[in-house]
Amino acid sequence: MRKTMVTTQGLRIVVMMAMLVVIFAGIKSAADIIVPFILALFLAFVLNPLIVLLGKWRVPRALAVLLVATLTVCLMVFLTTKLLMTLNEFARTLPQYRGLIAAKLIEIDAWFHWSEFSLTPEQLAGYIDPAFMLNLVSKLISYLSNAMAGLFLLLMTVAFMLLEVPQLPYKVQQLSEDPGKGMANVQRALDSVTRYLVIKTLISVVTGLAVWALLAVMGIRFAFLWGMLAFALNYIPNIGSFIAAIPPIIQAFLFNGFSEGLILTGGYILINLLFGSIIDPKILGRGLGLSTLVVFVSLIFWGWLMGPVGMLLSVPLTIVLKIALEPTAAGHKIAVLLGDGPLKR
Repeated sequence: MRKTMVTTQGLRIVVMMAMLVVIFAGIKSAADIIVPFILALFLAFVLNPLIVLLGKWRVPRALAVLLVATLTVCLMVFLTTKLLMTLNEFARTLPQYRGLIAAKLIEIDAWFHWSEFSLTPEQLAGYIDPAFMLNLVSKLISYLSNAMAGLFLLLMTVAFMLLEVPQLPYKVQQLSEDPGKGMANVQRALDSVTRYLVIKTLISVVTGLAVWALLAVMGIRFAFLWGMLAFALNYIPNIGSFIAAIPPIIQAFLFNGFSEGLILTGGYILINLLFGSIIDPKILGRGLGLSTLVVFVSLIFWGWLMGPVGMLLSVPLTIVLKIALEPTAAGHKIAVLLGDGPLKR
């Protein structure tokens, strides 16, 4: 009898895993449709607290959604336009970088004479081709231009999602076999994801502003670009902030001087320690319920499945998946593997 039960449980787990594979394969094949929808959904999570706040001030929900959507459109258009202008300027200066790098390498030519390296500065400069970076920047400019074209549709989707929020409890009750438990799980998922996204967005904004201010004070070019990069990559757990620091630090060492490069490196370390290692964990705490390993693996998995948007939203997507798996017998075991401790049932 016990052997039969174990076999049944094993079969359920296999079936659950097979269902997940089919679902993920469908998401991968339909990424062009699903990714904008997912992005709109999580943007609605971030904006909904503002709608609730305006509701407490007795602003009608439809008017509150209109005000927030209008403000968001204006902010996105301003930031995207400014970013496109900075990227275009950056692209125009890229061809000059090879000559500047060669000049810097010639300045340290004496180091190559007594070291074991056989490469000369001229040979090293020959390996530096700005065409790759120029191609990358061109693709980013094209991506942002296309995003501007789809911005109106994205915000319309967000607005309709925000208007549908009051009807969500009724719809969940109609779909669930156990309305009370189903709504409790949905509410827990909404609360967890909203809390994470709102706090992470605020921390990312402050991080981006701190980086921009540091670069602007030091007189390093493209401060706005690197500040926006710090803001965006701060959503990526574990490695995002470190990746965002690499380009401006290299730029500072090459074109501003060794001392400026060291100062900027120290500034980035201080910002990342303050926001990434102290403020972020203290505010978010262990409320996510995900192990550190799962957070890192989810970054790779969702990035492969949905591209850059998946990397930015890897943590909230994993939270939703974990909460969705918890109520079922087979899914509960998978949820335990994703969590950072015993689950409360």
